[in-house]
Amino acid sequence: MKTRSIERTRLVPHTINGKTEMVLDRYTIDAPVPPRDWDRIVLAAVTACAGLLVTASVIWSTASIGDLLALVVIAAAAYGAAIVFDLLWIMCMALEWLARYDPPRARLPRLAGHASLAVAMVAVAAHGWLAGQEVIGVVGAAVSGIAKGGWTVVMRHHAKPLDALTQQWVEKQRAEVGGRLAMVTITRELTRHEALVDAERLALRTNPDADPDASAQATDDPDEDAEPARKGPMTIADAVRTAADCGIHDPDAVLRYVRKVADANVKPETVQRYIRALRKGA
Repeated sequence: MKTRSIERTRLVPHTINGKTEMVLDRYTIDAPVPPRDWDRIVLAAVTACAGLLVTASVIWSTASIGDLLALVVIAAAAYGAAIVFDLLWIMCMALEWLARYDPPRARLPRLAGHASLAVAMVAVAAHGWLAGQEVIGVVGAAVSGIAKGGWTVVMRHHAKPLDALTQQWVEKQRAEVGGRLAMVTITRELTRHEALVDAERLALRTNPDADPDASAQATDDPDEDAEPARKGPMTIADAVRTAADCGIHDPDAVLRYVRKVADANVKPETVQRYIRALRKGA
């Protein structure tokens, strides 16, 4: 039996001058080497070969379809479009691989991959037909089919379908987690919209054009006719001073103006105090 040396560590007591400390001791052991897992090695090699087949197919079909499209467009655009034919069915194979434990979800990528592969094979065959090499066109088209077939066989070996009960459990768990994930996005969207609504309300509340009373003129009170337009949040002192500058001297009219532009709950005594202070300062 083959063995291999493995280094291990352990804490051991070590005493010097009567003082003991736990120190790290390193030692090696001989552990048996497990036998090679030839099944895994073979499967990895087959998977790598399938990847090489796909790579060779992409190179061949891109060159063939690119040369076909280059008859009507510049070469750079032609070969750029040609690679799309193979990338599509390769992308579908990748999605099928991700859903290898879920046959219902893997069905759509599988069908889409077969359809896109058929289109790519027809394009390669058309290139050979236009070049007068029908046999080469058919053989070239078969390259993509062989690559796709090889990868499909490997994928079937990797796939581990779930039983019906387990599949239902997985679907319920997926739906629950998907719902929570969707609510994250929905909550973020609602929060953003609420912020926009709050910003709009604030803008309408502080915008002088949004207040119809700011431009309307009262006919029964001359002091209200001279009331200035509201320009934004104001302090009580600023409101009293603004009213005086606009010729509003009636205490009740000043009080109404201060409550409108500064503080809706201001007391009459406070306004009177500011009025007296303003008159003394004048």
